[in-house]
Amino acid sequence: MRIKKEVLDPKRIRRIPSEGFSWIDRRFVREGFIDRLPGDAILLYFFLVAVSDAQGLSFYADPTIRKTLKLDGQALTQARQRLITAELILFRYPIYQVLQIPQRAPNPNSPPRISTQTIPRGGDFLSLREIFDLAGFKGADGANSKAKKDD
Repeated sequence: MRIKKEVLDPKRIRRIPSEGFSWIDRRFVREGFIDRLPGDAILLYFFLVAVSDAQGLSFYADPTIRKTLKLDGQALTQARQRLITAELILFRYPIYQVLQIPQRAPNPNSPPRISTQTIPRGGDFLSLREIFDLAGFKGADGANSKAKKDD
């Protein structure tokens, strides 16, 4: 059965703003990057995507990133290294570059992808909260966002 996509609120369709530029390539989820990365790396990736320019460049300093994302120095360093290893970013102090998602088949040794029953299909949207929940990301207080939402 094919689900018909229709805009829910035509007045609020996302547009590229005149200042700023960002998007998250759906292949980040569909090709299993989200499955292979820990929550801190996913959080850092989303932050870098949100603050980068049209070329993927940003120059936020580590103390600012740590404070904004509520990460300690070791967690930031490990998250950055995981993104570099996954070929999603480059870093040369003080510049980060978010890269185009690599064009290659998923690694057969990587963890299995999320069940298609878990991810909405047919044009359904996932909120960042839902993506973080699927990735098992825990917030600064140690609880996942589903628990917070249900309270």
